[in-house]
Amino acid sequence: MASRRSTRGLDWLNFFVADMQTGFGPFVAVYLTAQGWTEFEVGMALSIGTLTTVLSQLPAGAMVDSTPHKRAAALVALLAIPASALLLAIWPTGLPVIASEILHGVASCVLAPAIAAISLALVGRAALGERLGRNARYAAVGNGLAAAALGAAGTYLSGASVFWLTAILAIPSLVALVFIRSEDLRPSLPAAERREGPSLRGLLDLLRLRGVVVFAICCGLFTLANAAMLPLAGAEVTRNAGEEANLIIAACIVLPQFVVALISPWMGRLAERRGRRIALLLGFGALPLRGLLLALVDDPLVLVLVQALDGISAAVLGILLPLLAADLTQGSNRFNLCIGVFGLAVGIGGTLSTTVAGAVASWLGPGAAFAMLGVAGLLSFLLVLLALPETAPLGRRAGEVTA
Repeated sequence: MASRRSTRGLDWLNFFVADMQTGFGPFVAVYLTAQGWTEFEVGMALSIGTLTTVLSQLPAGAMVDSTPHKRAAALVALLAIPASALLLAIWPTGLPVIASEILHGVASCVLAPAIAAISLALVGRAALGERLGRNARYAAVGNGLAAAALGAAGTYLSGASVFWLTAILAIPSLVALVFIRSEDLRPSLPAAERREGPSLRGLLDLLRLRGVVVFAICCGLFTLANAAMLPLAGAEVTRNAGEEANLIIAACIVLPQFVVALISPWMGRLAERRGRRIALLLGFGALPLRGLLLALVDDPLVLVLVQALDGISAAVLGILLPLLAADLTQGSNRFNLCIGVFGLAVGIGGTLSTTVAGAVASWLGPGAAFAMLGVAGLLSFLLVLLALPETAPLGRRAGEVTA
């Protein structure tokens, strides 16, 4: 059983990593818009980061699977993220911003599977759902608190201060990683079963599984709908609200993260007791509703309230993506490669989302862009409803698992 020190270290690692990651995404859109970048230029810059993720997900997943040094992989990523934040803070011009997005994209697609691998190695597959719910709760609290602090810094200090603070938050993240003891991390498989060679060779085997293919498509459609919603809303708020834009964006992040923190443990238990699909339907169903409402409202207060729906979707995807990967790779050493497949789909969806939504907003207006995103979200919900098989082991459903 994992020591209390390692368990707490993983808790706080999720907390402070979320703090750092909050400085990217919507805050980048607000920052670059304030620097005079157009919607299309902002969309292209964000898309470069997600394109980097597309190219890096599978190698990153295979690397994390193949190395016994999960903490070292997380360490390298934790050092790269503050470096990318500093590039944004110091040089908010073309090439440095592109370099920052590339560096952040690579680091993020290593860090996410590394933390998932550490979680699996710490608690085992049987307790993974509960652990992922706990990860999501700490990440949500960290994200919400960081959004409030970074929003205030961007409003009352400068836009660049958001990224200076992001870089500083790497320090407690590294301390938390040190607290996770290597002797508490057990292999996900006995040594006798780990004879597959480099896990990237198992990609074709993964793609023969219906659950992997269907959920990868669901992830792509989900992120196509989701990725551009808040950056697009943030660009509109920046034009309409002026100096208060950073505070409004911060509120749009804080409220969903409060929802994530509130419901994540319950979602993890629901997925274990009642199966994965019911939890997925709740999260994926909230997405098209959010897109529809964002297309209809322009009041900043209502915008913040609508963003609460993002908390439901974020909690579900954050927990279910690695949980389905664990289900679908039971008995193999391809857990992180499967996460990479899903992450690749997420990256493709995100790349298309920010670029296409930015173009549609420029040509037809933000209302049309939100409507387009909502339709993509509806398609992802229907695919979960009609095509995704249940992946939870039978013994873990219908109340057979203790809390």
